Amino acid sequence: MEMNQDIAAITDLILKAKEKARKETSNEPEPGLTQEVDWPIQCTVGPGLEGAIASETKIGYVNGAKGWLIYRGYDIFDLCAYSTFEEVTFLLLYGSLPGKAELAEFKQELVSHRTLNKTLRLIMGFPLEEMNAMSALRLGANSMRHEFTYMDQEEGRPSTSDAIGADEDSIPMETKPMGEEHAIYEFKRKAEKKRKAKTKEQQQLEDACGRDAVYHLISGVATITAAIARVHQGKMPIDPDPELSHAGNFLYMMTGKRPTPVEERIMDIALILHADHGMNASTFASMVVASTLSDIYFSVGAGIGALSGPLHGGANEEVVRMLHAIGSPDKVKAWMEKTAKSKGKVSGFGHRVYKAYDPRARILGPLAKFVVKGNPEAENLYQTARVLEQEVTATIGAKKNIFPNVDFYSGIVYSCMGIAPEIFTPIFAVSRVSGWTARVFEYLQNNRIFRPRAMYTGEFNKDYTPLDKR
Repeated sequence: MEMNQDIAAITDLILKAKEKARKETSNEPEPGLTQEVDWPIQCTVGPGLEGAIASETKIGYVNGAKGWLIYRGYDIFDLCAYSTFEEVTFLLLYGSLPGKAELAEFKQELVSHRTLNKTLRLIMGFPLEEMNAMSALRLGANSMRHEFTYMDQEEGRPSTSDAIGADEDSIPMETKPMGEEHAIYEFKRKAEKKRKAKTKEQQQLEDACGRDAVYHLISGVATITAAIARVHQGKMPIDPDPELSHAGNFLYMMTGKRPTPVEERIMDIALILHADHGMNASTFASMVVASTLSDIYFSVGAGIGALSGPLHGGANEEVVRMLHAIGSPDKVKAWMEKTAKSKGKVSGFGHRVYKAYDPRARILGPLAKFVVKGNPEAENLYQTARVLEQEVTATIGAKKNIFPNVDFYSGIVYSCMGIAPEIFTPIFAVSRVSGWTARVFEYLQNNRIFRPRAMYTGEFNKDYTPLDKR
């Protein structure tokens, strides 16, 4: 009964966060960014393609000015309050919430793809205990490609005779307004003709961009991350439990004990919150690789690589270190003054997109308060975070619209579940693989290889000097 009450309390805190968010924001989406595109379009583009419109999507929408996060039309607060990661993943991939039979079948598909014996044997041949977790995870994703396809073998290499000509692929795309359309699917059509001559088993093995490959990755990235966590603890990986949910099994494979319903629910919410977030760097990296008609394993590997960068993933790990360094709530003010004088960074605040309170932080803040109960060390960490939030938002935040982001409280939540800080960013990948794969498959329906240009600022007409005269 108490467990049920705790889960009901978690739902209630999410709905209260939703109510507070709605009081602070209006109901109008951005008209210029929520409509079908009549290509070509004009937009203001900054360095790093900031502001560029590269594609259309029905998968997710982020309104940074108002603090909105939408998956396929559903508000993130409602999905976290009522849904599960499996249901949300189905929604992202297929565009609608599943019925009971669809959800049961989808869950079973994910369960059936959790076991990665060959992949784990491959990566255990490397010194995982010495590797950082994200490097090990990327190795695991590429090893999955080796296990489930024969794309790494010579016969799996795309034939050069099937490739689109270089001029046909690139020059028309730089010709206004859109370039030629006939080249877009040429490689795909020829590859499909090739597959028809193969056996059914060979086709399945070769199809490294099909449904099974997606299921392998969504389940497999969780299995690999859990194995890495175990090895970093000096323990051996354990087999998945087919009776547990995706979130519950992930926790079980990391800790070796079946999670409580409350722990399972909290991990479910954390995975939902991180599943998709617009055209972020790792999603874009995945889509760029896929646009070349590479496969989904390499695409997800690119996403993992982008996420490993400190400007994208890892901030929640730094937040926990920062809070420990501050020490206690009464030391926050002095720490802030010292940091301001040295022009140091306050981790976990501000966001490239959000100029309002990050909706994910609105959920994770109350969730952190909930999970620290009865844990004096964690309660001190949370109270330190709360005082730091008040200090930052009253000073820097008031001038620059800086608020806590998703990373500020997530590390506290993970720490309370016994998860080591070096696994925080891999957890991000465990969730985001559903968004990466959904976005890749949506984009491939009307694929065009990404081909931005750079402004040349170099010299012209330089005379070549022979080597012996330099």
